[in-house]
Amino acid sequence: MNDLDLFSDPYGEGPPHEEQRYGRRDQRRARKRQKRRRRNGRAAALFAMAFLVAVFGTGGVLGYAWLDSKRHPPDYEGQGSGNITVQIKDGASGAVIAATLEGHSVVKSARAFVKVYNGETRASSIQPGFYQMRLRMSSAAAMSLLLDPKSRAGNQLSVPEGKRAIEIYELLSKKTGIPVKDFQAAAKKPESLALPEYAKGKVEGYLYPGRYDLDPNGTAEQILKQMVARYNEEAQNLDLVGKARAAGMKPATVITLASLVQAEGGKPSDLPKISRVIYNRVKKGMKLQFDTTVLYALNKRTLTVTEKDLQTPSPYNTYLHAGLPPGPISSPGPQAIEAALSPADGTWIFFIATDPTNKITEFATTEAERVQLEKKFRAWQKAHPGQ
Repeated sequence: MNDLDLFSDPYGEGPPHEEQRYGRRDQRRARKRQKRRRRNGRAAALFAMAFLVAVFGTGGVLGYAWLDSKRHPPDYEGQGSGNITVQIKDGASGAVIAATLEGHSVVKSARAFVKVYNGETRASSIQPGFYQMRLRMSSAAAMSLLLDPKSRAGNQLSVPEGKRAIEIYELLSKKTGIPVKDFQAAAKKPESLALPEYAKGKVEGYLYPGRYDLDPNGTAEQILKQMVARYNEEAQNLDLVGKARAAGMKPATVITLASLVQAEGGKPSDLPKISRVIYNRVKKGMKLQFDTTVLYALNKRTLTVTEKDLQTPSPYNTYLHAGLPPGPISSPGPQAIEAALSPADGTWIFFIATDPTNKITEFATTEAERVQLEKKFRAWQKAHPGQ
């Protein structure tokens, strides 16, 4: 008999006592397994409940804290202490002002200031400029200072279009107390002013005219850099380089031409016509013969130009030299720059300010017409001696 015979039953019946014994053992094991599963399941359920309570309990606390911080963002109390100068830039929104104040440690959080800003009906009247603020102020106190004109710390200055660099230095010196020589010295450091490459290191023509808020603690170099930065911004917005290329000119040529248009122009409506006269004269090979370029070489401002003045040996003397001068003679404004790029249509090759008092300029195509216009000017000059 082999080993297989021990488990065989030719009639399909095995030993009943063995089968019963194994059956009862399996049943006991099955019951034990079921009990263990029930115990483990209850334990897992209890653990899960404890975990959820912990999570949701903590989440509730955190959630409440988050909601509370939204309703009551962190803020300082009181009027603060110390002094700090903060600049509010033109067009700054409430969020930008808030971020600026937080960045200077004036307020504790931008959200706290924004909440105050949104609740203040006068908030939109905050003017751009420099403000004398304090450190660690409540947002409400900070808002009060921004609304108080006495908090304005900077100097506001409007630089007219058509001013020469030296005239701009004089305006800046009078407003800030910084000596003119400091501005002249700063202008000799073009690399620190971020002048465009085509300016070739010269600030003339690139100190952009307009309104400025001057830092009360700013240096001559910082102020000139601010004005050059304005020029760069405006030139980029205008796409000066691209438009100059389309017109067949270099950007520096456009600014030089625009400075002549600005210097010669009386009314904005005259600027495109003056630009056309320059185009026409250059195209014909005629000398421009502009008094303004001679006066620039002499650093003078007058309506009376003598024959001796016209012989001034300067590359800026357009009575002696054909074409445009070697660089700008003033800081042109946006309308003059636009006129330089887009002159009016016309055949004029002359123009004369026949009534400077009322800024009346007249244009002519022929020499005979020019003579008549000059007579008008001489009559005005006779009626206004000394001007």
